[in-house]
Amino acid sequence: MKIKGIIITVLTAFVLTLACCSSCTRIDAGYEGIKVKQYGTGKGVQDISLVTGRVWYNPFTEDIHQFPVFVQTADYEPFSVNAKDGSVFSVDPTITFKVITGHSPEIFKKYRKDIGEITRTTLYNYVRNAFRIQFNKYSTDSMISNREGFENAVQTQLLTELNKEGFDLEQLTSGITYPESITQAIDAKNRAVQQAMQVENELRVTEANARKLVVQAEAEAKANQLRQQSLTPLLIQQQFIEKWDGKTPLYGNAPVMFKNVQ
Repeated sequence: MKIKGIIITVLTAFVLTLACCSSCTRIDAGYEGIKVKQYGTGKGVQDISLVTGRVWYNPFTEDIHQFPVFVQTADYEPFSVNAKDGSVFSVDPTITFKVITGHSPEIFKKYRKDIGEITRTTLYNYVRNAFRIQFNKYSTDSMISNREGFENAVQTQLLTELNKEGFDLEQLTSGITYPESITQAIDAKNRAVQQAMQVENELRVTEANARKLVVQAEAEAKANQLRQQSLTPLLIQQQFIEKWDGKTPLYGNAPVMFKNVQ
């Protein structure tokens, strides 16, 4: 009986030891789990593995990290960059990105950081570098006149670099602010264009009014011409009769009914 009791005690202690030395966690949907060995022969290049679902691990020798693989947004603080001709622009970038499925172990193995810290440091440096390189290729005038092409070049460079690191760039918003001198020049140009349009509109109104007066004058002249052509002697006599007050008009010494119309 004593031997049996000892065996039961040992087995119980062994089970309790295993229970104390192991733990369980579940990898949530939208995440990838990474099991990292902290000690032993597996530590090093081969100490990281991808796990999913419910995971058992030894909390004394292993860690479990969860990397989100859903789309995330990073809104960075503004920074300044120089154009090719020395003009200083302000950039206020926002990126939307995600970890490419299955790449989280390589990302963690390279940086040994969680996704939050990688976003604040590594990805931010890639964003700054992409804007710096592309601004060095553009003068102020060329960037302003071809802003869409410039931003496409920044996005293409950043997309290529992040893909190599295991990230997929969904969207980039640059938030570029022009130098104050450039802003003032653009405002002055816009005002000049608006004033020119106003003058042109006023000129069109003046020309339209002048054409209207010409048409009215031509119409009046035409009407007078038609009236003169219609004033025949017979018509004048008829109009005289219609307006006659009953008194015989006298022309010269002898009364006559009508005066010859020349």
